[in-house]
Amino acid sequence: MSEALTAELLSIIQKNFPLTKHPYAEIAAQMGISEEEVLAALRKEKENSIIRQISPIFDTKRLGYSSSLVAFMMDEDKIDDAVALINSHPGISHNYERDHDFNIWFTLAVPPDSKLGLEKTVELLAQKTGAKDAIILPTLKMFKIAVKLNTTGKDAKKEKVAKRRYKEIELTPFHQEVIRHTQYDLPVTEDPFAEVVEKLGITHERLFDTLHELQEAGVMRRFAAILNHRKAGFNANAMVVWDVDPDKGEEIGKKAAEFSAVSHCYLRPKYENWPYNLFTMVHGKTTEETNAIIASIADEIEHKQKRPLYSTREFKKVRIKYYTPEFSAWEEKMTGDVS
Repeated sequence: MSEALTAELLSIIQKNFPLTKHPYAEIAAQMGISEEEVLAALRKEKENSIIRQISPIFDTKRLGYSSSLVAFMMDEDKIDDAVALINSHPGISHNYERDHDFNIWFTLAVPPDSKLGLEKTVELLAQKTGAKDAIILPTLKMFKIAVKLNTTGKDAKKEKVAKRRYKEIELTPFHQEVIRHTQYDLPVTEDPFAEVVEKLGITHERLFDTLHELQEAGVMRRFAAILNHRKAGFNANAMVVWDVDPDKGEEIGKKAAEFSAVSHCYLRPKYENWPYNLFTMVHGKTTEETNAIIASIADEIEHKQKRPLYSTREFKKVRIKYYTPEFSAWEEKMTGDVS
């Protein structure tokens, strides 16, 4: 398959992965090529680690989990041991070293039945890692969360970020079973959902109806592929932090979120030792490209100061596995509480 067709294929599966019995055949029809070509190309992209995972993307908070971005200030000689301990927690999905005094940045989630809770878990990790300082940066307002890398180079500079209205839902044990069985990487086969429906003892139609129901309720953001940024050629990814007027934060955040190169955009709290409250993740293929995007955003939003924090090392990037016993097992191990 040509580079152009591969780029188009990667673009499609990041945005609208079909929830049908034969999704790869549907993608092939959309592209005007054969299913065999699609399967072969995707297998190759997985072997080359371009594609991290194809699966549902669930909303942690709508599942009842508490979550936050956390930053630790670590001595350089303690980083490796600290990262090993932090990454042992099953609720750590992302963990990076960034170019700042607060040099270790990770996202943490804990389930609703956690004995420690979020803050106590952070305190425990800070104590055991020897962090010199720590800040908890929960989401106050989320404007955008959608990693869709511009693989074709054809995406518009800006995009509309629609505010969605979600249906009310009461998650049942069946919903939890569907989530538990679908949260793993989807195989690249003609009927990739066959194993899931067999384990659940349901039809394909009921599986897809349930996933659509979860999406309409905002529990599932979307079903899509997530790419390995660096392997896909996006080597300059910056978490840009901005000091903006909290009274104008919502207006400013909405403007920043319109940029297509921004995958995440949130308002978070300020602290005496942390003056930044607007966070945007910006993805570019080179530092020059990313800096140009940041400059474009800076031209359009009102801010007092900004700082791009480039990731120097990636320690962990995975999907959290929900409704698993690993969370309670970790807390018991760390606290010695086996009650």
